Amino acid sequence: MKSGKQRRAEISAKREKRAAKRKSQGKLPEPAPHRMIPVNDTLLAPNNSYGIPDFVRRGYYIDLPFCCIDCGIEEIWTGTQQKWWYEVAKGFAYSTAIRCRACRRKERERRDEARRTHLAGLAKKAAR
Repeated sequence: MKSGKQRRAEISAKREKRAAKRKSQGKLPEPAPHRMIPVNDTLLAPNNSYGIPDFVRRGYYIDLPFCCIDCGIEEIWTGTQQKWWYEVAKGFAYSTAIRCRACRRKERERRDEARRTHLAGLAKKAAR
């Protein structure tokens, strides 16, 4: 079992590695201001927050840069992707993208495999 000091050192090393990788890949393209997708606040999922999200106050979605937490690649969460997430999929209004498409796919496959394994174990246990 690792101590807290050892774990913090590992986390710091991982962050430095990601930062170096980002620097080597170059700079992200700037979000295009002409790609402002209008918000339809009637389609948003209800939330019991005391404030309204920035995109609702602004009235449109803008492209937002983010860094994938798994692989460290910097990408842009486009306004159309945000519109789908918030209005069609009814995602939480204060959530943002944290994984790139490839890492989302890997995470989904990992989760599905874990679910299959768990259900197979339950079925085996019930059969006894």
